[in-house]
Amino acid sequence: MHQFLLYSSSFIAVLALFSALYACVRVGQFILATKDLDWTAIANMTGDLASTKKTIQTLNNRLNGMHSPKVAEQELMLQLLQNQGQGKPNGRMQGG
Repeated sequence: MHQFLLYSSSFIAVLALFSALYACVRVGQFILATKDLDWTAIANMTGDLASTKKTIQTLNNRLNGMHSPKVAEQELMLQLLQNQGQGKPNGRMQGG
């Protein structure tokens, strides 16, 4: 039983060592990748990302029918029907 605990704890320690080394390598790669990055490049990327996001939102709205010209036509037809209904109260024609 004591040997099992010794070997399992040794295995876990070696596994932790390798995972820490892997994390250090990943951090080093990130630092090397962002070494030449300045605030102007970050601002440009932010602007590009915002314009891409706006384009995607417009496309999604168009696909969902939010910017459909049918909506304006339906509102005009509804107003026309309401205006016609006001001209004839109780279904009777008024005249002289």
